[in-house]
Amino acid sequence: MKFKKLSEMQKLICVSLLFTLSLLAVRVAYTGTLTYLFYPWNLFLALVPFYLSGLLLKQKKFGWKTILVFALWFLFLPNAPYLVTDIFHFEERPPVPAWFDLLLVVSGAWNGVLMCMISLFRIEKFLLSRCHIKSPDLIMFLLLISCGYGIYLGRYLRYNSWDVLTEPASIIETSGYHVYHPLRNMNVWLFTLAFAVFLSIIYFTIKRLPRVLNAEQR
Repeated sequence: MKFKKLSEMQKLICVSLLFTLSLLAVRVAYTGTLTYLFYPWNLFLALVPFYLSGLLLKQKKFGWKTILVFALWFLFLPNAPYLVTDIFHFEERPPVPAWFDLLLVVSGAWNGVLMCMISLFRIEKFLLSRCHIKSPDLIMFLLLISCGYGIYLGRYLRYNSWDVLTEPASIIETSGYHVYHPLRNMNVWLFTLAFAVFLSIIYFTIKRLPRVLNAEQR
């Protein structure tokens, strides 16, 4: 697909992704090592909910296909903001300057947040137009709580989105333990809530920013 034929949104995503991948390519060429080589795969996984949310908006009828696409989007959504936690891998690794690696991991995190936010705004549009929900804010916050929990499962327990199909019993057992023994799993729920609040601040700030800026210009 030629770059000129891409939509404005797709072009913005491509530029942002290419910046991160270019930094990685330079690092690999300079050091001859494969440090941070997990980024291409993680960025691809972050693209999945971005793609699925766009596909969801193209569904003209609310049927089984729409439900399937939404379910897949929901399962893969945590892969986008999960990139924020890849900052944990940052440490000074000479001869690469610390600022270079910091820029690499921060740009990776930015890509994850960017694709997460675009996906959520598309889903909000879907809820408003297809499901006729007048005020989806609560639903969006609940989705972000689920997203925060998914990030925890991926980062600390090493579950993947497809494990819902390949290891459903294990996930149900683990999640059941977290739900039925919240005090024993306080770290799980603090992490989940903190990430949900963090992503919600970004989401609702972006959502209301045009209105706030227009009000200031009056």
